[in-house]
Amino acid sequence: MPEIPATSRRGLLFGTAAVSAGALLTACTSNEPKKAEAATNNEPAADDKPGKAVTIGFAGPQADHGWLNAINENAKSRAKKYSEVTLEITEGSNDTAAQIGQVQTLINKKVDVLVILPADGKALTQVGLQAMKAGIPVINLDRIFASPQAYRCWIGGDNYGMGLNAGNYIGEQLKDKPDAKVIELAGVDNLELTKQRTQGFDDALKNYPNIKKVARQAADFTVESGQAKMAQLLQAQSQFDALWNHDDDQGVGALRAIAQAGRKDFLMVGGAGAKSAMDAIKADNSVLKATVLYPPTMAASAIDLARALGQAKGVSGMSELEIPASITLYSAVVTKENVEEYLPTGFS
Repeated sequence: MPEIPATSRRGLLFGTAAVSAGALLTACTSNEPKKAEAATNNEPAADDKPGKAVTIGFAGPQADHGWLNAINENAKSRAKKYSEVTLEITEGSNDTAAQIGQVQTLINKKVDVLVILPADGKALTQVGLQAMKAGIPVINLDRIFASPQAYRCWIGGDNYGMGLNAGNYIGEQLKDKPDAKVIELAGVDNLELTKQRTQGFDDALKNYPNIKKVARQAADFTVESGQAKMAQLLQAQSQFDALWNHDDDQGVGALRAIAQAGRKDFLMVGGAGAKSAMDAIKADNSVLKATVLYPPTMAASAIDLARALGQAKGVSGMSELEIPASITLYSAVVTKENVEEYLPTGFS
């Protein structure tokens, strides 16, 4: 699962659709105010019209998780939208040496732009630097390289924001309940992203003094681990009011354990935005009442950004001549009230 730079939460919010932005320049040569004029941009922005041919190399990790598979599918489907874009996509590997080799192959093919979701950002930093030095700009997707010199633009999710928004949602549901108790089913504990999700959750709960987190268990983003670890939590905690589960894949297992235990006395919030979670939220027949997004649509946006780079264009709706250096996606909370809007983005 992905990692996020600590500073990127201060970056620009961005989805697969273009960001709306504007600027006004006000000139003043005397004490009398002059009429404000709209900023002009003589550099064309990227749009849907066919342009200069661009070959984009795409290197991601092995799609052994629903979210990672959705990353690959989003990249492929977005590239097909543009007749002038050729996508050179690697097989994907969780072995860093193998992925480095795949990226080097794309560099040797002299692709115009590289989009890389590294299996390990630190381990692949050198090959990112190699591409940039070779004159091939890199879009660093989600798991960040150790050096900003290794990429032209970073785009990814907000792990801290996931935890924060999950905590705020739970807090609002329980704000009037005295001595409320919550538990947390986290992801892989040695990953920085897991620490950030937990930190955001804990920070949000500080706003609700009536709520106490009484238990936390780490799983590993799989159905099996979710079921096993949730069963342990249920056995240890006879009563609580809410559960936040970091990942919807492991949430499938968590829901199985909850059903087997016959528990219905709490609400559950998931994470990432799987279609199965959204379907359950829509049906409203389980403890799962919301999920906090970590949108795989970022891969489609990365293709848009790579195309704009390859065509020397900016982002439509923005005044700047260049694409941004850092883009952070927003972790929206999907509930029964808005699930229809987000269902098309749910991944299997």
